[in-house]
Amino acid sequence: MNRQNFWIHLTLAVILIIAAAILGQIRRWQSEIERFKQSPTAKPTKLNRTKKDSEPEVLVRFRPEISMSDIKKITAKLNDRVEDEIESVENLVAIDDLDGLNAEQVAEEYRKMSDLVIYAEPNYEINIDFEKPQSSPPSGAFLNDIFPNDTLFGEQWALNNTGQMGGKAGADISALKAWQKTKGSKKIVVAVLDSGVDYQHLDLISNIWIRPDQIPPYEDDELGLINDTYGFNAVDNLADPMDENGHGTHCAGITGAEGNNEIGIAGVNWQVEIMPLKFLSRNGSGTTKDAIEAINYAIDRKQKGVNIRVINASWGSRFYSKALEDTIRAAGEAGILFVAAAGNNSSDNDQFPHYPASYNLPNVISVAALDRNDNLASFSNYGVKTVHVAAPGKDIISTWLDNEFKEASGTSMAAPHVSGIAALIVSLNPDITVEKLKKKLLEAVDKLDSLKDKVKSGGRINAYKALEN
Repeated sequence: MNRQNFWIHLTLAVILIIAAAILGQIRRWQSEIERFKQSPTAKPTKLNRTKKDSEPEVLVRFRPEISMSDIKKITAKLNDRVEDEIESVENLVAIDDLDGLNAEQVAEEYRKMSDLVIYAEPNYEINIDFEKPQSSPPSGAFLNDIFPNDTLFGEQWALNNTGQMGGKAGADISALKAWQKTKGSKKIVVAVLDSGVDYQHLDLISNIWIRPDQIPPYEDDELGLINDTYGFNAVDNLADPMDENGHGTHCAGITGAEGNNEIGIAGVNWQVEIMPLKFLSRNGSGTTKDAIEAINYAIDRKQKGVNIRVINASWGSRFYSKALEDTIRAAGEAGILFVAAAGNNSSDNDQFPHYPASYNLPNVISVAALDRNDNLASFSNYGVKTVHVAAPGKDIISTWLDNEFKEASGTSMAAPHVSGIAALIVSLNPDITVEKLKKKLLEAVDKLDSLKDKVKSGGRINAYKALEN
C-alpha cells in the first residue's frame, strides 16, 4: 500500500469510528426518551378539579380540639370557605374570603379567635431571586485532561477549580476526590422545590424520578387523584411539573445531571433521582400555600415508600410564615433534610431573616454563595448565627430548558451543591438520620478567612470530607 492510499484508508477508518460513536450516543438518547414515551402515564394529566382564578387569602391553624367539620362551620359563618386541608400539619387550612377583604384583614379576624386559632397569616407571595442567566455557555476551554468526559465539565469550577478563567485553584467542593468514594445512587431521591424541572432534558432524563408502579397515585382532598408520574405541580390544573422558567432545571442539574455521558455537565451526583416539585410559575412567582402543598406531597410520598432524603429550596421571602415552618418541621419528622438558599440581598440574616433559610429547625440548612476565588459573593446574604455553610454560587453553569446549558449566579446555585453532597452521604450511609446528616455537612468544611464571622461553620462545603468516616 503506497503512502497516499494509507492516509486515505486511515481517514476513512477514523470517520467510521466517529460515526459509530455518534450513532451509539443517538441510540442511547432515543432509548432514554422511549423510556418516557412507553410510560402509560407519561402525558400531562388533567386533575378532576379546576383551580380557581385566585389563590386563597389566608392560612389558618386551628387548635387540635376543633374538628374539621366545626372549622368549616366557623369559616362559613364569616362568609369564608376552606379551600384546602394541609394533611402534614394538624388543623392547618387554606381559606378563601368571599367578601373582598384584603388578606391581612382576614387573618386578623381569625387571630382574634385565640380560643380557637393557633395562628393566622396571609398567603404570602414568594419569588425567585437570582441573576439573569447568560444566553449561552462559556467557550468550552480547559477540557484537555479533566475527568469526567462531559463536554462542559471544564467550566464547572465549583466541582474542580484549576484556576480557569481567573479562579483560585482548589476553591471548589473537592468533587473529584469525593467521586472516588461514590458517584451517587439511584436509590436516593432529591426533591427540587422550585419552578419544576425539564424532565426531558438529555442531561437529566436518566436521573428523573418516575413514580414506581407499587406506589399509588397521589390523592389530595382538594385536588382529588393526581397522576403524579414525575412529581407534583401546585401551580395549575395539570399534574405535570415541567419547568417553564428554567430556574428549577438549573438547580436540578447542579445536584444531579448525569455524569460521564459526553453531554454538557456533571452533577454532584452522577446518578440520583430528581423529583420535581413545582410551585413557582413561568414568571418565577408562587405562594406560601403552594409551597406547603408541594412539601405536603413529598411527605406523603416519603410515607408511601419513596426514599426522599433531601428537599432543595432555592428561593425565599422576608415574610415569616408559621404555616410554612410547621410544614418544613413535619418534613424533618418524616426524615427529609431541607436545604435552603440564604438569599441574595447582600444582608445579614441574623438581623433581617430570609425564609425558609432562617427557620431554626433541626432539618434546615442555610447556604451562602461563594465566587471562584473563595470570596463571599457580593450578592450573598450571610449570618454567623443563622447561615450555616457556603458553597459555590457565582457563574455556575448548569442545565436549562430545551436541552440548553446556561450560567447563573445566586445562593440559588449554592444550595443545590449542598443538596447534592447530602445525597452522596446518604448513598454511603442509607440509615443516617436527618440530625446526623446535617451535623456531618456542617463539619465537612474548609475554613476560609473570607467566611469568618459570616457563616456559622466558617467554611466552604467539602464533598470529600463529608464522605469520610
